[in-house]
Amino acid sequence: MVPRSSPDELRTALVLPRSSISVSRWALHIFLFGLTLLTTTIVGVVLTQCFENNRPLDLDQYFTVFGVLQTRPLLLLDGLAFSLTLMTILLAHELGHYFTCRHYGIDASLPYFLPAPSPIGTLGAFIRIRSPIYTLRALFDVGVAGPLAGFVMLLPALAIGMANSKVIPGIAERGDMIFGVPAIQRAMEWLVFPGVPSADIYLHPVARAAWVGILATALNLLPIGQLDGGHIVYAFAGRWHKLLSRLFVVALVPLAFYTRSWSWLVWAALLFFFALRHPVICDVGKLGGKRVVLGIAALAIFLLTFTVVPIR
Repeated sequence: MVPRSSPDELRTALVLPRSSISVSRWALHIFLFGLTLLTTTIVGVVLTQCFENNRPLDLDQYFTVFGVLQTRPLLLLDGLAFSLTLMTILLAHELGHYFTCRHYGIDASLPYFLPAPSPIGTLGAFIRIRSPIYTLRALFDVGVAGPLAGFVMLLPALAIGMANSKVIPGIAERGDMIFGVPAIQRAMEWLVFPGVPSADIYLHPVARAAWVGILATALNLLPIGQLDGGHIVYAFAGRWHKLLSRLFVVALVPLAFYTRSWSWLVWAALLFFFALRHPVICDVGKLGGKRVVLGIAALAIFLLTFTVVPIR
């Protein structure tokens, strides 16, 4: 165990190298954030136009939207409901990690956002941890803080978005993309639209942003490698982490074939080659009862957010 630092020592540890707060580094963070805000806003325009006109979501609308925006650029304002909601959820998740790292004196970057020409406009966000994590408590706290912060932020977004959603028979089963329904979404649907099948509920763009946040939370909580869920598993059962990570990666392959959700094959390959290994932490300290409760809460969040077929 590393001795507990005094307040003065902790403040000294939190002073980052000059290079990490340089103008160029800030410019990169701001540029990626702004570009991701733009790509998600364009997606938000597509979702809003479809929602307002009661149309299912078709992939060709992602291409025709650029012609529409050339003649009506102010339509970008319509996409902000989706993009700002999603960016807030992703930012909350990453800042949960970031501030926990700062608390422990761990050198970590500000969030990097990843813009992408995808149906949701982004590949998410991440922080870089540039110094070792020495204790299981620190590892657990850093791992669990992101999903907890993101989940707390997505709940009101889901509630607000669901309250503004509408009922159109069969709408959710039409179009080029059909989105899965995680348990937390279905529970909210029961509260707002009791007795209405999920296939008849057309989600408002704010609720769809919350859905993306739900998907991001579930993926991060997969108990594999260096994902948030992998950190949590390592903190509780470090000796079994390597075996469990491999078993869960392998399990994604039959899941892909059984559900015909081929994105699981992509995730299995990415996790196997880039995120399976976990740094060794030599610490025999106990996590304590409060962290056990938080671990159970993280498991509950995973079960509430995971869906075997996210998009088909």
